[in-house]
Amino acid sequence: MKKNKKIIALFIITSLLTGCPSKKSNNNDYYAKDTNAFNILISQYANNIEQIWGPKEVLIAGPKDYVQYEDNLQTRVHINFVSGVITIETLSDSPISNLKEAIVSTLLMSEPVDIIRRDKISRDLSQDPFLYNQVLDQEHQPIRWSGRANSFADYVLANNLKQRKSGSHQITYVEIKLVPNHINQRARKFLPLVSEASNRHLIDERLILAIMEVESAFNPYAVSRTDALGLMQVQQHTAGRDIFKLRGKSGEPSRKFLLDPRNNVDMGTAYLSLLKTKYLAGINNPTSLRYAMITSYNGGAGSVLSTFDKDRNKAIRIINSMTPQQVYQKLVTSHVSQESRNYLIKVSRILENR
Repeated sequence: MKKNKKIIALFIITSLLTGCPSKKSNNNDYYAKDTNAFNILISQYANNIEQIWGPKEVLIAGPKDYVQYEDNLQTRVHINFVSGVITIETLSDSPISNLKEAIVSTLLMSEPVDIIRRDKISRDLSQDPFLYNQVLDQEHQPIRWSGRANSFADYVLANNLKQRKSGSHQITYVEIKLVPNHINQRARKFLPLVSEASNRHLIDERLILAIMEVESAFNPYAVSRTDALGLMQVQQHTAGRDIFKLRGKSGEPSRKFLLDPRNNVDMGTAYLSLLKTKYLAGINNPTSLRYAMITSYNGGAGSVLSTFDKDRNKAIRIINSMTPQQVYQKLVTSHVSQESRNYLIKVSRILENR
């Protein structure tokens, strides 16, 4: 049997960069060097993909997109966790065998625990696959074992095989749709972790889940171009460093640590608690405080307070003199960051519908 060479987009890149600076290094210098190194590695990886697939076909993992390359970059898997579509495509001259292998391995891939360990390739048979209940086969059954995965792969290849041209490349591919409620199916997987973090840090479960949905669509493999990691898109150098300092630890969490779902949910929730009890302390109305916390999670507490006044104490007094709806309107119309304005709208909308 041929050796299956897998390269997981961005996760190998993240594993190449170690977690914490030395005690002698300047933190600002470390942050700049670390971020620059990360960006250089992304560029190098993207260049390798472009050389093989062409300039219009560079596809790299993101917060809501899982991307895995196999067979020396000739075959790739893309899971879009928003649209709910798995696209598996290959440049191989033997597309059927390559696609089948990729379909089966994707359907059976494990729940992420330590997802950047490249030496752990065997599946823990005591756990359901990560996509269990998110994909149903031709008999409308969930896929847990290799027999059903192989049968479904054969069905897909017999009925949904497609081809497209991209420059000089002939790309053979299949698309598999996730179930309509795939976001809720993924959310259920992490409810125990959310409940645990909620009780530990006294943060509303609904708020944690809404932030997870906006940040990653419950994609535990999420890695952003700004090096935010995991379900709650925690950054080592900001939220991660703050929580470590609060816990009496030096430095910052490693990427390996933050890509573990349990650690990620705990750290993200701890940061929400830090916003609530320290950076935004003094805001009296719980709804106004929630709006400030949500916006701060995306753009920082300083930019939230400066939306009302440059002086922190005066900003708090102004917020307390306003109704929650007035606070919301001020943040979604006057906050310096368009991204943060949209973020508050998105998270609030999800909370209203829960």
